[in-house]
Amino acid sequence: MSGHAYETGRLNLPFVGISTFGKRPYQADWSRIEADAAVMGAPFDFGTQFRAGARFGPRAVREASTLFSFGHAGAYDHEDDCTYLGSDVRIVDIGDADIVHTDTETSHANIEAGVRAILKAGALPVVIGGDHSVNIPCIRAFDDQGPIHILQIDAHLDFVDVRHGVRHGHGNPMRRAAEKDYVTGITALGIRNVSSTTQEGYEAARAMGDDILSVRQVRKLGCDGVLARIPKGARLYVTIDIDGFCPSIAPGTGTPSHGGFLYYEVLEILQGVARDHEIVGIDLVEVAPDYDPSQSTAILAAQVLLNFLGFIFHARSQR
Repeated sequence: MSGHAYETGRLNLPFVGISTFGKRPYQADWSRIEADAAVMGAPFDFGTQFRAGARFGPRAVREASTLFSFGHAGAYDHEDDCTYLGSDVRIVDIGDADIVHTDTETSHANIEAGVRAILKAGALPVVIGGDHSVNIPCIRAFDDQGPIHILQIDAHLDFVDVRHGVRHGHGNPMRRAAEKDYVTGITALGIRNVSSTTQEGYEAARAMGDDILSVRQVRKLGCDGVLARIPKGARLYVTIDIDGFCPSIAPGTGTPSHGGFLYYEVLEILQGVARDHEIVGIDLVEVAPDYDPSQSTAILAAQVLLNFLGFIFHARSQR
């Protein structure tokens, strides 16, 4: 007997209703999160060094996610012969962390509090940025969670230490993460072209445990070769900067860099790490929707997140 509900209940088309992520239930009370995964927006972009606008990323990605949210007992993938994100996977949207304009530290503290609330509830935190500096409070929240390894998909290394006194901008997050004793290393994929990180920064990154691969190096290794470089048994926190993708498919970002990944290159890596590792946290950042009137960047971001969540919970069910 079919588990879908095409003939019963509301049709609930994508353009109907309130745009929570995936049209999942909204939980405003962070002390009452009951879910397998909880999605939080971090609409903060004060850390940008060029084009602002990622503060509208969470709203755009939520809106785009409704395209994939018919609610008919999950999504069937004929290639994998598998139904992903069925009714057994509980996902909630807890809204946005409060952002205090011009106040980075307070805003970051509010993001950290949200991630801590999700972790306390035993759910997988999924944070939608915002610029990449929002990763800094996300990683801070893992200080009592045991060792983690970071998988970074990005055009830029983001390993600046301090520049004109700035320590918590969107060029700093991987340096701040590498300083944490519970971060065992970083695998950075997609790093290319002119970078905000100097040669000395690259040398420091490698000395602090950062394995750096460009898009061309990833393509030469192939998916299996890349997966083999991630430490076996590592608990992974995955941070995805949308500029890791080629701007031909993701132009809506503040610092586009040509020559980036295409969709399936990233998807196959994410499916592999979901199969081989425990995924403990996710952020997806730097969607700036005003630079993409087609909305394809936000749609790509939503599709990547929904597929990745499907892979994660399917893999968990098989263990």
